Amino acid sequence: MILPPFPKRLLGPKWWPTWFGLGLLWLLARLPYRGQLAFGRFLGRFTRRLPGSRRRIARRNLELCFPEKSAEERERLLEASLADLGLMVAESGLVWMSSDRAFAKVPSTIEGLEHLERCKKEGRGVLLVGAHFSHLELSSRLVSQHILITGMYRVMDNDLLDWFTLKQRLGYGDGMFTKEELRATVKYLKRGGTVWYAPDQDMRGKDSVFVPFFGIQASTITATHHLARLSGAAVIPFFHKRLDNGGYALRLEAPLDHFPTDDAIADTARVNTYIERMVREAPSQYLWVHKRFKTRPPGSPSVY
Repeated sequence: MILPPFPKRLLGPKWWPTWFGLGLLWLLARLPYRGQLAFGRFLGRFTRRLPGSRRRIARRNLELCFPEKSAEERERLLEASLADLGLMVAESGLVWMSSDRAFAKVPSTIEGLEHLERCKKEGRGVLLVGAHFSHLELSSRLVSQHILITGMYRVMDNDLLDWFTLKQRLGYGDGMFTKEELRATVKYLKRGGTVWYAPDQDMRGKDSVFVPFFGIQASTITATHHLARLSGAAVIPFFHKRLDNGGYALRLEAPLDHFPTDDAIADTARVNTYIERMVREAPSQYLWVHKRFKTRPPGSPSVY
């Protein structure tokens, strides 16, 4: 994938606040890894006080997904997840602004590379299925140190941030596909490529179905089923979490057996069970501020 030319209009005053923010991330990325984490935790003191709708959405998601927990337990989890957004900012600078040499010093472990190697020997492409955690960007660059990957992404509303993040991702990835570029994604998988993506956000349209997520009917994209069916790619769950003492643990599980089937709904529900497992392993690191259950089955009331 070739990066589109830089639009000179992005130098205008409208974009100066974004440029300022990127400059701060650049300065942050000059710190040693431990210093960046310390700053992220400091910033988390402010993000945990996030007011308004995002806090309300996160609290409601936790009520829906963890009814077995007490109100006090959910509130502690809410505070931890909002504080984690501060670490996400610090990690974004680390991912986008660090040199390969500096990034190689980030402590991490990875399990399950043998599953990928076996697929490559068989000439099969691979779909790495993950979820929207605060360290999503960082984990994709970490895994790219071991394998050549591409990703699927949603175009951002901020044109400058969209251009910049695409540029940085292409620096360590083999390419990027938008959700509209399914045909190109299938061709890449058929050539034996590896594509990372996260199908865990609220989706609407003919390519989504209602399947359980934490026991709640959630509108979910069926792309995992269709991409695997059209390309013959293996589907490998990609688990990742930040460790309490710093560093990251990545895990690639065995490819899903008997996948895909002829039932797109059952396959999509199966993928959701794996994503739920990922979230339960590191619930405070999941991005609860999104309206995961915004789209409701016909006749069902809003949960927000």
